[in-house]
Amino acid sequence: MLAAEFARFLGLPVSSRLNMTDITNAVCSVLCQVGCDLVLVDEIHNLNLATRSGAEVSDQLKYFSEQIPATFVYAGVEVEHAGLFTGPRGRQIASRFAVLATRPFSYGSKAERDHWRSLVLTFEQVLPLRAHQPGTLGRHSEFLYRRTSGMLGSLSHVIRGAAVDAILDGQEKITRAHLEAILLDYQAENSARRHARTPKPSHRAGAA
Repeated sequence: MLAAEFARFLGLPVSSRLNMTDITNAVCSVLCQVGCDLVLVDEIHNLNLATRSGAEVSDQLKYFSEQIPATFVYAGVEVEHAGLFTGPRGRQIASRFAVLATRPFSYGSKAERDHWRSLVLTFEQVLPLRAHQPGTLGRHSEFLYRRTSGMLGSLSHVIRGAAVDAILDGQEKITRAHLEAILLDYQAENSARRHARTPKPSHRAGAA
């Protein structure tokens, strides 16, 4: 199934007449021809190496990484505790990959605040809103940080949700009210409530 999903992503025909070897070879051939240099595999914590299907997926990914001259990045949650590095296959994964811990964006220094604002403006650039003025979301960047605690997924959700509401109510532009009205994930909402009880920091011009 993994090879078939790769094939569908690439637009390759997948028919009942093809076996998994044919599909796998076609996927490897196309990715090599187009010069693919990065493969991202998300939700890797759901890979259960103790099951037959999980073992097959692990073997398939290992084969792809050997045949395709690309960097493979596995993304997941608490992978060290998900059994991903146990058993023979897990030890192979552990010997092939380095673990890089990720964390939410920070907002302490001027450079970090500027980085966050640039990220917010990047989202704004793709908004399909007729009346939205560029730079509006940049003025709400601190509010957005406090609402999302620097989590990229939460930021994407609140901006997309606000854009949908702005289309539905006919304003065609995102306002502070739109951003406040979006219900975020449980973690983000709890963090926002904690921030609301914390005094807002004073950012003087030029302060680090």
